[in-house]
Amino acid sequence: MTPAIPRISLIWLLVAQALVILPHLAHLPLWFTGLWAFCAAWRLQIFRMRARYPNGLAKAALILATAAGVFWSRGGLIGLEAGTALLMATFVLKLVEMRTQRDALVLIYLGFFAVVTAYLLDSEMLSALYSVLPVTALLAAMVGLQQSRLAMQPWPTLRYAGKLLLQSLPLMLLLFVFFPRLGPLWSLPQPGSKGISGLAESMTPGDIANLGRSPEPVFRASFEGATPPRSELYWRALTLEHFDGRRWSQTPDLPVLATDSWQAQGQNLSYSILMQPSLQRWLFALDTARTDLPGARQLSDYRLVNVSPVEQPLLYRVSSWPQVVRDPELRPTQQRRALQLPAGNPRARELAAELKARYARPEQLVAALLTRFNQGEYFYTLKPPTLSGDTVDAFLFDSRRGFCAHYAGAATFVLRAAGIPARVVAGYQGGEFNRQGGYVQVHQFDAHAWVEYWLPERGWQRVDPTFAVAPERIEQGLEAALAEEGSFLEDSPLSPLRYRDVALLNQLRLAWDNLNYGWQRWVLGYQSEQQLGLLQRWFGEWDIQRLVIVLGGGGVLLGLLMALLLLKPWQQRLDAQQRVYRRFERLLARHGVARRPGEGARDYARRAALVLPQQARQIEGFAECFEVQRYAGIASDKGQLAQQLRALRRALPWRLSRLDDGETTR
Repeated sequence: MTPAIPRISLIWLLVAQALVILPHLAHLPLWFTGLWAFCAAWRLQIFRMRARYPNGLAKAALILATAAGVFWSRGGLIGLEAGTALLMATFVLKLVEMRTQRDALVLIYLGFFAVVTAYLLDSEMLSALYSVLPVTALLAAMVGLQQSRLAMQPWPTLRYAGKLLLQSLPLMLLLFVFFPRLGPLWSLPQPGSKGISGLAESMTPGDIANLGRSPEPVFRASFEGATPPRSELYWRALTLEHFDGRRWSQTPDLPVLATDSWQAQGQNLSYSILMQPSLQRWLFALDTARTDLPGARQLSDYRLVNVSPVEQPLLYRVSSWPQVVRDPELRPTQQRRALQLPAGNPRARELAAELKARYARPEQLVAALLTRFNQGEYFYTLKPPTLSGDTVDAFLFDSRRGFCAHYAGAATFVLRAAGIPARVVAGYQGGEFNRQGGYVQVHQFDAHAWVEYWLPERGWQRVDPTFAVAPERIEQGLEAALAEEGSFLEDSPLSPLRYRDVALLNQLRLAWDNLNYGWQRWVLGYQSEQQLGLLQRWFGEWDIQRLVIVLGGGGVLLGLLMALLLLKPWQQRLDAQQRVYRRFERLLARHGVARRPGEGARDYARRAALVLPQQARQIEGFAECFEVQRYAGIASDKGQLAQQLRALRRALPWRLSRLDDGETTR
C-alpha cells in the first residue's frame, strides 16, 4: 500500500500554492483564481473523506476546459503568457489528482519551476525577495512528506525548511560567482508591447507628450568621474529624417557607419547604462558614442542599435566624444534626406524665405528662429490643442502651444524650407541624479526631441528650440517646466515621483531605487563579460580550463565544509553504555566472533553464545542488561553493565581476554 500524504505536508502544499500563484495573478486570466479556489476546496473535501478523487472523465473535462480558457483569454497556446498560464493550470489541477507521496513530490517540483517562471515576468529585487516565501513553503511540504516526528508539527517543519535553505546559500553563492554564464537555451516571445511605454520608430507631437505623463523608468547611467550638468545630457535614441506632413519617421535600411569614419576628439565621457526592456533595438547614448556591447552597431546617422530587441535588462558600457565633427561633408543622398519636405504649410515656407533673405549665414537664421520662439507668445504645455490641416502652420501661427516635439518638428521644417539640412532627434534629456548611488535615473517623462542642422566643415550641430521657450525644462526638468500648469504626472497620483518635495519620502524612494539598481547591475547584469572581468581582477589572466579547475575544487571544498557542519563529527561523543558495549564487541572479536554490519545486540549475543557455549550465560546476561538500560528506559545501576562485562572477561580464556586494553575495573 502506498503511503498517504501527511496532513502537515498537505497544509504546506496549499500554502505554497497560494504563495506561488500570487505574483502570477497580474499575468493570468481572471478565471484562474476561481479555478485554484475550486481545486483547493475539492482537495480539502477529499482529505476530509467527503469527496472522491476525479475519475478519468472528470480529469479530461478539467484539462479541456482549462486549455480552452487559456486559448480564449490569451489568443493561443503558444507564447510566454499562454505557456505560463498552462503551467500554472497544471500546477493547480495536479492538486486534486494527487494521491501518493510521489504525486506530492511531482507537485512540489512543479512549484519550484513555477517560481522560476515568475522571473520571466518580473525580475525586480522585491520579486526575488518574495520568492523566498514560496520556496520555503515548498521545502516545508517536502519535509512534511517524510514519516518522522516533524510530519505532525507545522512550525518545526517550517523551521527545518528554513534551515535547509540557509545551508544552501554558500553553494548558491559559489555557483553564482564561478559557474560559467550561459545564454538562454530557448527564446520565448515576451508580452506584447502594449504593456511597455516608450519611444516608437515614428513620432507625432502627441506621442512624446503622452510619454511626458509616464513615470516608468527607462535606464540608469553611471559615469566614471564627474557627472555632466543636466543641460548637457541629451540621450540620443532615434534620428527622424522623413516627414509626411504629420509624422516624422526614420529612414529605413541605413548603412552601418564605418569604424574609421570619425576620429575621437577632445575629452571623452565614459559611463555604463543599465537599460530597461523596451522591445526595441535602439540603445541610448550621448553624442558621439562607441560601445563594446557584442552585436551593437552604429548607423550612419550616429545612433546605436542592438542586434536584437531589448527584452531583458541590458547593461553596456559607452564612451562618448561631444567635440567630434560629424559629417563635415554631406553626400548627395544625405543632403536629399535632410532637405525632404512634403507639400503644404505655405505660411511656414514664407517665414523660412523671409529669414533666409534677412540672414546670410545659417547660424544667424537659427538664432533668429530661436528668438522668435523666445520672445513670441509661445507656451510649453502637455495639453496642446489638436492640430489639423497644415499642422506646422497651425502650430507656428495659430495655437503656439505645444510640447518639445511641436517645436523640434516646426523648427526642422522651417530650416529645411530655408535650404538648411536639418533633422529631428528623439530620445531623452536630463534625468534625476541619485546621490546615494551616484547615477542618473531617466524616466519616460524625460522623453525629448531636439534638432540637428548641418554646417559645411562643421558637421551636424545640435540646437534645442524647447530651451528658447522653457529653459527650466532643460535645466531643472519637466516638473519645473509644468509648475504653473500643474500637469506633471497628473495621471499617476500614487507615483512617489510626485512627492519629491517631501524629504523623508524622497530619501526612501531614492534609497530603494539604489537597491534595485545594485540588484540589476550586479546580480541580473552579471553575465559572461562581467564574470570574466571579475575573475581576471581576482586571479589575473583567466581561461576556461582554470575556471573548471577552480569551480570543481571549490565545489569539493564547500561540500566537505557543509558535510562537517551537518555531521559535526566533533560532537559525536559515545555515552557510557556505548563505550562499554564497544569493549564488549572488541572482547568477543578477539575470541573469533566479530559483529556483522547492522547486526542488533540480541542477534549478536545469540550468535556469540553458539560459538562460545561455555560463556553463553555471561554473554546473554550482558546483552539483556544492555537492552534494558538502552532501549527499555528502565533505571539501573550505572556500574551494572560494566560488572556484567567483567564477569564475561573472567569466564573467557585469560590470555585473549587480557588483550582488551579498554577493559577497566572502575
